[in-house]
Amino acid sequence: MSGKKSLLVDKSKMPLAMGIAFVAFTTQFGGGFASGAQIYQYFINYGIWCLLMPLITQGLYALFFWYGMRYAYKHKTYDYRSFSDSLYGKTRPIMSNLYEICYLIMIGTASAAAFATGGSTLQMLFGIPYWVCTLIIAAFIFVIALFGTSVVRKCASTLSVLILIGLVLVLVPNIIVQWDAIIAAISNLVSGKMPVISGESGAFGPALYSAVLYFFFQLASVMYQHMEPVTDKKQINKAAIEIFVFNFFAMELSIIGLLAVAYAADLVTATVPMLVLVQNGVSSGLLTPIISVLIILGSISTAVNMISGIVTRCVNAVERRMRSEQERQNGHLVRNAIATLIFTFLAFAIAQFGLLAVVKQGYAYLGYAAFITLFIPFIIHVIVTKGKEI
Repeated sequence: MSGKKSLLVDKSKMPLAMGIAFVAFTTQFGGGFASGAQIYQYFINYGIWCLLMPLITQGLYALFFWYGMRYAYKHKTYDYRSFSDSLYGKTRPIMSNLYEICYLIMIGTASAAAFATGGSTLQMLFGIPYWVCTLIIAAFIFVIALFGTSVVRKCASTLSVLILIGLVLVLVPNIIVQWDAIIAAISNLVSGKMPVISGESGAFGPALYSAVLYFFFQLASVMYQHMEPVTDKKQINKAAIEIFVFNFFAMELSIIGLLAVAYAADLVTATVPMLVLVQNGVSSGLLTPIISVLIILGSISTAVNMISGIVTRCVNAVERRMRSEQERQNGHLVRNAIATLIFTFLAFAIAQFGLLAVVKQGYAYLGYAAFITLFIPFIIHVIVTKGKEI
């Protein structure tokens, strides 16, 4: 009995592969996903193909993350700058700096969106000033990101479990209760009738383009900083499979559930489609706060993963100039704290402008940037090296 208890209490017993998969889950499924806004914007609004596109999106996501993680592990490039300098080779003076810009765009968009979404949700729940709400979100993010990637993995594992449980609690009862509406929505999509907030035609081409664009801006967050404790390539292989399974399940479940309100009039003016689903379904009094908590948890998890990546890059850049391992260890936490504070404050400051509309457009620009700085180089690298560099 004591042995079983210690296994449950000691979170470090969680397999590393699963921890990495959970980080990938929380990186992708933040507040925008939990609210349902991203699901409509990139999938449901494009018609019946929304049921198929998660296979493509999450398949590409897992495949390219697998390649990036394998490369980072083999070449010991544990932050995105050292990774890009190694991968780009002779072109690194140009390409590494372009990727630096790409990563900064991601920090500015994803982190600011997380702050703004989480802050708005807290404001809605408690009626306190928006800036105070974003400050509370910032405090949580700072504390979690401060202590490095191992803590981020453990927190991501906890948050992932909570988000998955929350999604099941919200979606499964509503899918059951509103199944007739979901079947009717699927029938409408098959016949070409688009959702009330869609301006698309329902053709396959635009649906594929939107799904791949979604993958592109997620690709920018490949998790090099979490490869340092990896001891075997099999851990990465297993993590990639789990990344696909967790992410596909969450996205497909959300799409099916949100189809129930694809033709609801309330959706036209709603900012949180998932809330419309609950209000039209079962136990809205209980599930509304659960959705709100999901959005806040998702916001925190996304921002933590983004900020952790750039903090690792900056601290590593400083410590590489130090002569000894002892010198690097002395003051490491202070350097981490300073970098974390700087980037947390920047994201907090951007969120004060209420740039959600700009951020929505920013994701598209982030996707284009990732296409140039990651997708094309990965493809070229595979062809030139014949896959032997991983």
